[in-house]
Amino acid sequence: MKYRSMLLVPAMLCLLGGLDLRPVSGEVAVEDFDSIKLYTLKNSSGMTVKVTNFGAIITSIVVPDRDGNMGDVALGYNRVEDYINAVDKPYFGAVVGRYGNRIAKGEFSIDGETYTLATNNNANHLHGGVIGFDKVVWDAKPMEGDGWSGIELSYLAKDLEEGYPGNLNVKVTYRLTNANELVIDYLATTDKKTPVNVTQHTYFNLKGEGEGTILDHALMLNAKKYTPIDDGLIPTGELADVAGTPFDFTTAKAIGRDVEQKHEQLTFGLGYDHNFVLDKGGDPKAATLAARVTEATTGRVLEIRTTEPGIQFYCGNFLDGRLQGKSGKTYVHRGGFCLETQHYPDSPNQPNFPSTLLSPGEEYRTTTTFKFSTQ
Repeated sequence: MKYRSMLLVPAMLCLLGGLDLRPVSGEVAVEDFDSIKLYTLKNSSGMTVKVTNFGAIITSIVVPDRDGNMGDVALGYNRVEDYINAVDKPYFGAVVGRYGNRIAKGEFSIDGETYTLATNNNANHLHGGVIGFDKVVWDAKPMEGDGWSGIELSYLAKDLEEGYPGNLNVKVTYRLTNANELVIDYLATTDKKTPVNVTQHTYFNLKGEGEGTILDHALMLNAKKYTPIDDGLIPTGELADVAGTPFDFTTAKAIGRDVEQKHEQLTFGLGYDHNFVLDKGGDPKAATLAARVTEATTGRVLEIRTTEPGIQFYCGNFLDGRLQGKSGKTYVHRGGFCLETQHYPDSPNQPNFPSTLLSPGEEYRTTTTFKFSTQ
């Protein structure tokens, strides 16, 4: 199944219609099966972002280097079949939920009632379950505004879908601005109390997708603390200082500098796969700087700002060269990194963590901005 494609620019929006598949007889009803499409956002400087309504996946982010050469910095595929059939399900570019990250033993309780979820990550629940937000077809609506183009994706997660209570209406909006910013807005409402933690799971390589490892990228995380994990990758509940550990990214350093150190947390995660507690300043709900990544050979810079309290840093520990990306190059061990803005893992079972519980009449609203530049 190939994507149907569309181009969105501030001056023009166009949408390719679905195929008109008419019944072949009076007894056989044939419905439109052409529901998966690919949308291309393009700004005035030539940056492009491609998004499919399957899994709300970002399939491509093309940005310039310091010499103006364009390159795709997001790992992914050209065909939807490859996202569906990929070994190890790496969640390339997807929106994950209803609860991104892990929930211990696939269980949580609300008002004395226990809910049981799929345990799809060893003994734990990961990224919304067997069929999470990354594996469903979203409704899509092109959008445009002054200096930006975008796409609004919406999905209704029904009561007890993947075990979660409540009918959850979710909207994710991608907006590409002329300042080379990709702004992601999340909105959700529910008719029953339910935990919500939706995030974006793009893997980046600022040298270009398939261009070796990301160990030479310099990373700064605006976090003096992180949440240590047990050997099942579930937080222990502690907020630990990064100072004096391999987890100190308060000053930019190469991702690979300390990743092979002998440290229990690196052993548990097979490298970095941890939630960092963002330093939010005076307003915990304000959009603040979370991370800054630079790559010396291309001069590309990625800055991330978010309203969320945490960010998961994952350095591609499970990539092993078996997956071949859109350019035909294999994705090697640590060939991409993720910086997933979020609430902390296992928050429904950790009363000392910021709450992820959404109640009827409330709105779940978060915003994350990925800004690209060069130096």
